[in-house]
Amino acid sequence: MSDSSKPKCRIVVDAMGGDFAPRNAVLGAIDAFNSNKGFELFLVGIKDEIKKVITDNNLTFNDENIIHTTQIIEMGDTPTQAIKSKPDSSIVVGAKLVKEKKADAFVSAGNTGAMMAASTLIIGRIPGIGRPTIGTFMPNESGVTTVFDVGASVDSKPTHLFEYAVMGSIFVKEIYGIDNPKVGLLSVGEEDTKGNDVTLTAFQLLKKSQLNFVGNIEGRDVLKGSVHVVVCDGFVGNILLKFGEGFLSILKHLLRDYASKGLFNKLKVLLVKSTLKQMLKKFDYQEYGGVPLLGVNGISIIGHGSSSPLAIKNMVLRAKEMYDRDLVNKIENSIKNYSSIL
Repeated sequence: MSDSSKPKCRIVVDAMGGDFAPRNAVLGAIDAFNSNKGFELFLVGIKDEIKKVITDNNLTFNDENIIHTTQIIEMGDTPTQAIKSKPDSSIVVGAKLVKEKKADAFVSAGNTGAMMAASTLIIGRIPGIGRPTIGTFMPNESGVTTVFDVGASVDSKPTHLFEYAVMGSIFVKEIYGIDNPKVGLLSVGEEDTKGNDVTLTAFQLLKKSQLNFVGNIEGRDVLKGSVHVVVCDGFVGNILLKFGEGFLSILKHLLRDYASKGLFNKLKVLLVKSTLKQMLKKFDYQEYGGVPLLGVNGISIIGHGSSSPLAIKNMVLRAKEMYDRDLVNKIENSIKNYSSIL
């Protein structure tokens, strides 16, 4: 349950982030605010452009909650260099607001690398966390599987994998209401002795913990839903994520190709179109909004560059939910309890 005595969550949205900024970011953020007044919303970016979107769409928004910046970190910019060379960019200013405790959460569909760098270097890490982790959601046979890490770090150490498991377990418990979520370590076999040096050592750390660690899992277990939290190195996780995105694309292509080979085929596809649409909805990133960067000392939600207003809306609402559930403090307290084995 959330603490009703807590002050309202203050969420900053990067209005200049994404392929369709500022339109999608502004529309999605204000839609989230209008659907749930339980937080304060701030839009950061080029003020005139933000106000134009608001005016063109007949919306109302407090002018004082628009934070003007003069620079934009583009999608092709080098992340670390960009946050140094563009100090008045929406990403840097947004991260600083969280760092200075003037905001509780930062949401952006902008340059992913820059967002991760700004969150880690400016907002900073939770005490005791070696590396933050970015997680994603994958549908399974019974619900959703979460995978940590999918690209925040590509050379994780065993202690980092352990931290991902701790943070992922807290996230799944608080956001999805799953008590004692099952944790699996992604490896090349289910046996305890399978894996490389990193996973073998991580296995022993996880085995000694109080987490609901079920052991090694294989790639096929991710979509089967054998566990709630999948832990892996970001190099492997990012490949898994991109493979999943490609699978959806090829599935749609195969359906179109099948329908194009005759009227009878087209009719069969049309008959099951609504069912297929509902099934594929589980793969739609817009339904989940963005992905959390866990381990930073504040709430950071990173969205897809092509995020629609719906995706932005869901990112904002996810940020509020994480604040209401006090995830940052729960992660800090939990990692302290494991300091003796790390």
